[in-house]
Amino acid sequence: MMIYPKNLEEKINFTKIRELLKEECAGPLGIEFVDKMSFTKDPKLLTRLLEQTAEFKQILESGDFFPASNFTNIHPFLDKAKIEGTFLYEEEFHELKLSLQTLFSCVSFILDRSEQYPQLFELLGLVHMNSDLLKAIERVIDEKGKIRSNASKELSMIRSQILYEENRLRKVLERIFRDARSKGLTPEDSSITIRGGRMVIPVLAEYKRKISGFIHDESATGQTVYLEPAEVLDINNELKDLEYMERREIQKILTKLTDQLRPTIPDLRKGLTFLGLIDFIRAKAKFAVKTGSCKPTIEKAKILDWFNARHPLLEFALKQQGKKIVPLRLELDHNRRLLVISGPNAGGKSVTLKTVAMVQYMLQCGLLVPMDEHSTMCIFDNFFIDIGDEQNIENDLSTYSSHLMSMKYFTQMATKKTIVFIDEFGTGTEPIFGGAIAEGILLALNKSGAYGVITTHYGNLKEVASKNQGLVNGAMRYDVDKLEPLYQLEIGKPGSSFALEIASKIGISKDIIAYAKEHIGETRVKYDRMLTKLENEKTKLEQLVHDNQKRERLLEQRMKEYNQLKETIDTNKKQYIQQAKAEAKALLDQVNQKIEQSIRTIKETQAEKEAVKTIRKELEVLKQEVKPVAEVPVVEKQIKVIGGEIAVGDFVRLKDNGAVAEVLALKKKEVDILIGELKSTVKINRLERISNAEMKKEKKSFAKRTGFDTNTKMMEFSPNLDLRGKRGEEVLPLVQNFVDDGYMLGVKDLRIVHGKGDGILREITRNLLRTMPYVGRLEDEHADRGGAGVTLVTLKV
Repeated sequence: MMIYPKNLEEKINFTKIRELLKEECAGPLGIEFVDKMSFTKDPKLLTRLLEQTAEFKQILESGDFFPASNFTNIHPFLDKAKIEGTFLYEEEFHELKLSLQTLFSCVSFILDRSEQYPQLFELLGLVHMNSDLLKAIERVIDEKGKIRSNASKELSMIRSQILYEENRLRKVLERIFRDARSKGLTPEDSSITIRGGRMVIPVLAEYKRKISGFIHDESATGQTVYLEPAEVLDINNELKDLEYMERREIQKILTKLTDQLRPTIPDLRKGLTFLGLIDFIRAKAKFAVKTGSCKPTIEKAKILDWFNARHPLLEFALKQQGKKIVPLRLELDHNRRLLVISGPNAGGKSVTLKTVAMVQYMLQCGLLVPMDEHSTMCIFDNFFIDIGDEQNIENDLSTYSSHLMSMKYFTQMATKKTIVFIDEFGTGTEPIFGGAIAEGILLALNKSGAYGVITTHYGNLKEVASKNQGLVNGAMRYDVDKLEPLYQLEIGKPGSSFALEIASKIGISKDIIAYAKEHIGETRVKYDRMLTKLENEKTKLEQLVHDNQKRERLLEQRMKEYNQLKETIDTNKKQYIQQAKAEAKALLDQVNQKIEQSIRTIKETQAEKEAVKTIRKELEVLKQEVKPVAEVPVVEKQIKVIGGEIAVGDFVRLKDNGAVAEVLALKKKEVDILIGELKSTVKINRLERISNAEMKKEKKSFAKRTGFDTNTKMMEFSPNLDLRGKRGEEVLPLVQNFVDDGYMLGVKDLRIVHGKGDGILREITRNLLRTMPYVGRLEDEHADRGGAGVTLVTLKV
């Protein structure tokens, strides 16, 4: 396996990919693996690496909670514990406990889904731990990282005695302090305090001899002294002895626990390797989600058949500018191995070359690649690249000499299993000589059977590529009318440099352009003009094809709408006719009844004129009532409900809100369902069965109504919320939305930074969190990472 040059990763900016991967890691264990990641030609290893990442990508997309914290590097603690007679401190055991809890959570998650994620399941071979050590640590160390009082009988007795002595000390001191204050011997607003680890009372300096005792300290002004009364001296001494006893007992407990830990150090190191590997795989999967990457088909034969390939760094940069990247379509095989791309400057030649180089290198480092899943890739043993200005001052080599040194290496070392990338091939010296040398090198590379991408402006290289099997021309598409690049690669024909057209469009003098044409030579001008004409005609033809495809799609849509309308009319025709007949009969009965009544009235009144007029008016009103309405009501399309018993795997709709879901489990009168990415339990009588086709339509409709995209939300969500500097009224909605989002996305551990200060923000935040039903536990962060200034929130996910 050969990589050229040694700084290849800097050349293609793969170092930036490493940085982005490190940002996705949860801790230093994963970062170490990012640093170790390297180019490989081993197909079995690559397949395993890609499948591991693809499986973890499925976990991220499923929304299932996977441990995301405490991927801590505890190797230094293990190095310390390895030495006989040493012991780990409380905080070190606390870190170890958190790491072990994360380890067993990861193992449990994968064990429960071993069939779904077989490659991740294989990694469990690294873990040879049982839970005995974790249980032993949990018995000794509490949730805040302190030694539990019941860690031993002796410690429990010592701490009880300390509490007793402290209470006794406080009572005696309070009595002495009250007496001193009543006599005016103490400063105003003063209280009992601690100096040098002993409880003392503040006394005004001028009265220090009024109370018998030992002075430990004085105020900055010297007006107050801090005095330990003689009456409590023995109690304080007793407390000091008890504290020393407590410290010795704690050391004894920690030494015993460290002795229990020591034999498990090799297994712990393997467990840490597993945690680091899992963190690394998750970082790769998160990066794959952000870049829209997938695992393509890997062929043994040397075939590159790429659909919609994209340079991840360029895509990120364009997104920030609000622009879209133009994806790459690439086809290379044993007949067309070396792609020679030509075309105007700033047309995208170098970007295309760097995209192919970056994506191929990403794959062979075990990363999923940003292209369509049905793409085909292959593996190369050697990776050679020559781009940029390689002028070497130390060796007194010019840019062109440096390029020739690279070409010498390429031609000597290239094989059928080599992929080469050469940008601006042949430039740096006189065109006649540079072109001739470049032509010879190109033919030599072709003879070696190497694959690759080469960019050039030299016309003779385009001709060589068109005449030799193994070489193929490529052009960067160009809008001839607007003289703008389209950044689309077209394989099979050379590109024009459009030099004369661009010069003419800019407004260079006609005499200068005429002179240029004369000295270029008529044949060359005709050749370039022919390429320009072909490009123009091809663009127009593609536009026509595009317009026709658009019309066909519109026609197909109209036909579909027409068929749906016809189906609806045929289905409801009989119903409408029956309904119309019933309404017509009712109207006729009403009219006949009114006419008979009118005749009776005329007879009874013996046809008085006024009575007849009144009757005619009534009949006219009746005519208006039964007159047909001009507008026909629109019949809404109903969702097809197939009915029947609901079973696991069926698609259903909630009657009350129209949301569609999939049935996960049945529990008597209740059902577990999956709405989008959210699990819920509802009563069975709220559901009705629908078909698969209706499910797809309703999903789209529901997504439009709700506007909630879980994948995007998961990518943008951070489990950290910083409230420092916020006012009290600003805190409530921020915390509510933060916890709601975390709960909906299945994130178990959240972290809220509010600072210590006066404790107002902390109280507001924690009081609000205590009212939330899905908040399980609140606790201070570790003292080294913020202590009481940070609240750790555990959700009931």
